[in-house]
Amino acid sequence: MAQPFPLNLARATQAKNSEVDLAQATTQELYRELLGRFHEDPTRDGLIDTPRRMEKAMAHLTKGYAENPAEILQSALFDVDYDEMVIVRDIELFSLCEHHLLPFYGRAHVAYIPNGKVVGLSKIPRLIEVFSRRLQVQERLTRQIADALQEAINPRGVGVVIEASHLCMMMRGVEKQNSATVTSAMVGCFQAKETRAEFLSLVTRPGNSPR
Repeated sequence: MAQPFPLNLARATQAKNSEVDLAQATTQELYRELLGRFHEDPTRDGLIDTPRRMEKAMAHLTKGYAENPAEILQSALFDVDYDEMVIVRDIELFSLCEHHLLPFYGRAHVAYIPNGKVVGLSKIPRLIEVFSRRLQVQERLTRQIADALQEAINPRGVGVVIEASHLCMMMRGVEKQNSATVTSAMVGCFQAKETRAEFLSLVTRPGNSPR
């Protein structure tokens, strides 16, 4: 079995306590080191450009840290005399579980009842994209979407439901390929039984959970 590929730069950047100063290594060098620790040869044809690809992919998958959800929502607010439920359903989402850095994916359903203002419909998927492009757990992702919408446009209430499949359960651990996780967050008037029930009935297909 091949030996782990050494991080050459680390040898020249030893801290005083003899620990490797990882801050001095580039992201691509760190990925190259990881490939070596997987008992691979980072210099072979199929892997020689993988560190660059990994760096580019991870920059995209975590781009949400550099985006401001409030600015996105407030860029498209409109005064409207409408006080019934607004729902955007079946919004695809993809994120990375912060525990194993494996993907989870599914659909989100978002609803709110306006309080004098509505937000451009395309901004709700954008909001989900901001939070899903961070290292996440599904429960926090659900709550962040609801709270951001509530804070930005101050509606009478917000409801969010997410159903997702987690590769950390499907590919490893219990290896249950057909499992799904459903989370919800209800804010304001959506905490009332009647409003919650109306929302869930509108995003739930007969015989299925929301998806």
